Amino acid sequence: MSRVKERKKANLKKIDLKKLEKEYFSRHDPELLAVLRKSVVGIAGAGGLGSNVAVSLARAGVGKLIIADMDRVCPSNLNRQYYFIDQIGQVKVYALRDNLKRINPFSRYEVHHTKLTADNIGEIFSEAEVMVEAFDLASEKSMLINTWLSLFPDRPIVAASGLSGFGKNNKIKTRRMGQLYLCGDEESEPTETVSPMAPRVGIVANMQANLVIELLYKRRR
Repeated sequence: MSRVKERKKANLKKIDLKKLEKEYFSRHDPELLAVLRKSVVGIAGAGGLGSNVAVSLARAGVGKLIIADMDRVCPSNLNRQYYFIDQIGQVKVYALRDNLKRINPFSRYEVHHTKLTADNIGEIFSEAEVMVEAFDLASEKSMLINTWLSLFPDRPIVAASGLSGFGKNNKIKTRRMGQLYLCGDEESEPTETVSPMAPRVGIVANMQANLVIELLYKRRR
């Protein structure tokens, strides 16, 4: 363990965690918080969408996040993903878990450094009440959505499509198709001249997170 991590761990021990937890959630609606603390959410992908969704759900107080991704942090990720320069080269899910624990140490974070396939999605995310699709490739998005709806037809999946570029806030929306919810403008895809940028990626990621909270609350009422 590095000296920095040892120092952080020592500082955390000095904190009254029970008091901190109470104060941490003191501005939350008690009824909603009670639901969120018992909830489990799956996040497939830990990039621009997934890392930002995870941070928002952790701050909201979701009791457990299950996150899977096979990549490592690279410099080009830092313009829109929730990582830091000193995490370059690290496995994304491990780096994200560290960041989430620093933000909210009162929730649980189960991470899987693996490639998601139709064969392992059911096992990895068996506990998840709601799934978040946060992939880049259309083929992976389609595979996850089809697999999830086949395995868990009564559990919602919140996907994203169309978030590259900048501006055009009025085009970003949410569309429902049964248990599939789609956030984005459904048309802005990355090209050589149109790239994913932090503002739009963040908007769509937080739309996904906001919708997840709404779905969890409705399912448990």
